[in-house]
Amino acid sequence: MRKYFAIFGLLLMFSSCSEFQKALKSEDTKTKFELGTKLYEEGKWNKANRLFAQIVPNYRGKPQAEKLMFMYSNSFYELKDYHISGYQFDRFVTAYANSEKVEQAAFLAAKSYYQLSPIYSKEQAETIEAIEKLQLFINRYPESQYLSEANEMVKELDYKLEKKDFEIGKQYNYTARVSIDYLACIKSMDNLLLKYPGTTFREEALFWKLDSAYKLAVNSIESKKEERVNTALTYYNNYMKSAKDEELKEQANQMNTELLELQKQYNTKS
Repeated sequence: MRKYFAIFGLLLMFSSCSEFQKALKSEDTKTKFELGTKLYEEGKWNKANRLFAQIVPNYRGKPQAEKLMFMYSNSFYELKDYHISGYQFDRFVTAYANSEKVEQAAFLAAKSYYQLSPIYSKEQAETIEAIEKLQLFINRYPESQYLSEANEMVKELDYKLEKKDFEIGKQYNYTARVSIDYLACIKSMDNLLLKYPGTTFREEALFWKLDSAYKLAVNSIESKKEERVNTALTYYNNYMKSAKDEELKEQANQMNTELLELQKQYNTKS
């Protein structure tokens, strides 16, 4: 019995492949459309896509064009070819603005760009474009069933941009060899806090500002040391207002103790 089912399964598979190959070579666009639709509904995205690609030009202006173009666009998405799916869904939204599928197409267009966003350490042009596309979708469809997912994706992408800026700033501190590197870290953290007022990196950014100012002060030439000590102490006070991480707080307190000792020396001289 098992042998019978195995043979039957193989026959079905070969029959299906034969049917697909015949349709692929056929000049009959209706056959390609019907089989492509059937394969699409079965989740056989690659085969469906190959058939659709052959007939898209023939269906322009026809009643079935809207359905075909949505399936064609979505087959690229399912195949993880997000560059093309984003482009094709954008075209669908423009061409079929009154379609009942236009909201879904607009969402999947934006989601395609989201899928192209790289890890935070790489160039973030795609991330910025994805945020713009998702924000456009959110503004256009404020009551959408996809709104929650779209907002979560924007939040994730924003975090990625924040993390990239934060890590760049921190790297100045890690690799610092001269005063200008610590100043660059401080400037980078200031820019981060200005650009992203609600950033989750706020506490760490304030800490690395303090750490850079502290290192700048203790390693400074004598003529600049007093001013830099006072600046570092100001950064310490700013950091402590929102400090929660116990390990970072301990390090900050150690820096503060040393800075206060240095400040006493200058007060005594006065």
